[in-house]
Amino acid sequence: MFVDANGAYSRKQALAFAENFAQSGVLWFEEPVSSDDLNWLRLLRDRAPGGMDIAAGEYGFDLVYFERMLQAGAVDALQADITRCGGLTAFLMVDALCQAHQIDLSAHCAPALHLHAACAAPRLRHIEWFHDHVRIEHMLFDGSPHPAGGSIRPDLSRPGLGLAFKLQDAQRFAVH
Repeated sequence: MFVDANGAYSRKQALAFAENFAQSGVLWFEEPVSSDDLNWLRLLRDRAPGGMDIAAGEYGFDLVYFERMLQAGAVDALQADITRCGGLTAFLMVDALCQAHQIDLSAHCAPALHLHAACAAPRLRHIEWFHDHVRIEHMLFDGSPHPAGGSIRPDLSRPGLGLAFKLQDAQRFAVH
């Protein structure tokens, strides 16, 4: 089970929740405190119950952000969002930082956009499957991935990212 606090807890709340969550089998505690609080993320990582990983990084937009988080030893898994971090090339550079620090990478949401990059990222642990993002991807793009057995795979019969924008379906959202 995973818990995403989105940085909502105070330091002491996060530590108490980690203990409580562990009793429920939580193995992933995402952003228990603000991602900018690297010292406390590190402390939580050091004090979290065995088997519970501390994750953060989804708001990163440049390599300096990710390097600071890794240098601080703040996370067990670094998150990156291809729509925020600078696209495909930057996402793969974040993966290279993860390789250098021997930390896993987690792709944040938007599985259709992360899928191809994820296939090229040796430190990738998983792609976050957030229902609202997936719903929107399927609503607006032909070729959005469907999970099978807990995995998604690129459709190599389709060009590029394998996505085609559904212009007619998107028209109802147009602002005039």
